[in-house]
Amino acid sequence: MSLIVLVAVVVFIGAAMQRISGMGLGLLSAPVLSIAIDPVVGVLVVNILASANAFMSTLSVRSMVNWRKFALIGSVMIVGVIPGAMLISVVSAAVLQVIVGGVLLSALSLVTLGKRYVPQARGAAPAVAAGVAGGFMNTIAGVAGPAITVYAQAARWEQRSFAATLQPLFVVSGLLSFGVKLGAGTGDFSGIPVEIWPISLVSMALGIVLASRFAERVPRLWAHRMAIAMASLGGASVLVRGLLTMVAG
Repeated sequence: MSLIVLVAVVVFIGAAMQRISGMGLGLLSAPVLSIAIDPVVGVLVVNILASANAFMSTLSVRSMVNWRKFALIGSVMIVGVIPGAMLISVVSAAVLQVIVGGVLLSALSLVTLGKRYVPQARGAAPAVAAGVAGGFMNTIAGVAGPAITVYAQAARWEQRSFAATLQPLFVVSGLLSFGVKLGAGTGDFSGIPVEIWPISLVSMALGIVLASRFAERVPRLWAHRMAIAMASLGGASVLVRGLLTMVAG
């Protein structure tokens, strides 16, 4: 029951933050579920939940989606997903926790602290690189947003269009990551309470509906910073837990 409540709360907050700032559910839930469940299965659950949440969000912001950039970035995500799935199959849970925490914190640091030093991106190559990196990060850590955010900063991508286009990209990255890992046998849902799925869907819907009422009133910069801060704390927790497990082992 405690796991179900935890997932419901995290999904509700993440869905609300994502409706306002463009990302949030993966950033918030990946670190929490990596600790509460397992670094492999936890991220697998995040892949499913993030895809469902992004699909719901896409329906409400589809008119602002840049479908050309979606096609360019989304079409190459599989190139990053496959090596990510291979990595998961050959490392221990503790090492994977360190990788998940380290990758997440590194990406978040680049997005926040280093964005002013990122030169302007032009042409298709940077977008393709962002798609590959997003697919890889989503597979091992459940978060594709930071990699694509780095590209958005470099390409001077307008915030509303960027936040909207992230949603169908999250659908693609989540489904690809889930499908490849399930096909490779890296992940088992046998220990996950079945009640998590309907409760998560309800929490998502409530978070999206509530946030939609306040989305235009809440400064997007504030919401984005809040999501990044909470994700950073979660990533640090995963990293520390992995390191402690490695030392104890």
